[in-house]
Amino acid sequence: MTTASLRPARLHFDLTTVQLFIAVAELGSITRGAERLHLAAAAASRRVLELEAQLGVALFERLPHGMALTEAGRALLAHARGITHTVQRMQDDAASFVGGDLGVVRVAAPKSAVIQFMPFDIQRCAAVCPGVRVDLQEMNSQEVQQALRRGTVDIGIYEGSLGMVDLPIAPYRTDRLELVVAKGHPLARRRKVTLDDILDCDLITLGESSAISIMLDRLAEEAGRVPRMRMRVGGFDSIAALVAQSLGVGVMPEAIAADIASGSRYVRVPIAGPWAERQFVLCHRPADVLSSAAMSVLAVLAQNAKPESPK
Repeated sequence: MTTASLRPARLHFDLTTVQLFIAVAELGSITRGAERLHLAAAAASRRVLELEAQLGVALFERLPHGMALTEAGRALLAHARGITHTVQRMQDDAASFVGGDLGVVRVAAPKSAVIQFMPFDIQRCAAVCPGVRVDLQEMNSQEVQQALRRGTVDIGIYEGSLGMVDLPIAPYRTDRLELVVAKGHPLARRRKVTLDDILDCDLITLGESSAISIMLDRLAEEAGRVPRMRMRVGGFDSIAALVAQSLGVGVMPEAIAADIASGSRYVRVPIAGPWAERQFVLCHRPADVLSSAAMSVLAVLAQNAKPESPK
């Protein structure tokens, strides 16, 4: 038997089958997946069996009380989701042209960049690229990289110390981190703090997959220390609220701290060391697959104009 004869035949399935595969994977049940798509359970079961036959692999383990993805199913689920994302993008782009726009450009960026840079840059895009709609999606830097790899966004911005993806990149902007403490905290009297000073404190951080948390974990490991991550929250405003009650200290970008931690309850302390200055990078899908609208937005974002400093 030749290698070619072992390959599955050319695939023939529709979008409903792909959506059904995703639904069954997410819900763990043919019946519930069929209900989501308004299909009869028998018809849904037949679609899944036919898809498995065409692919030549089992996508699910049939269990007494449901369905569980096989290893092959987990691998192919990412492709199925990519297909549905692509179709949604096509629908959105078509709707934008019908509505008189020149296209939709999907941009993903982490919270730090969204707060500090994106309002300014989206305003510039509106002025330079009238008729192009920027669909901004806030994700942490790791999620931005994943979205770029999957092709579900056109342009991504992320913190450069996390490493690069195999796509075109360029420098974007920089920020600098500082320590925010309550007014009565012992470090409030310091002119600068070091990494060791910070690691001696109870830390209030964003989620463990945020770029700042990843950086602090990495620096602590390199220093042979264990960071005291006391609380993990969803936003810098939450960090500030908890710091104000002397529940810990927070590391955040200077521009954000100046906005949300500038009251009399806080002291903002500069951090010594080059690690406190961060470089964000601009990454995008290959130019030959970007729309003219995306290329226009990319050109604006790649310019070195700086947003106005907070008052």
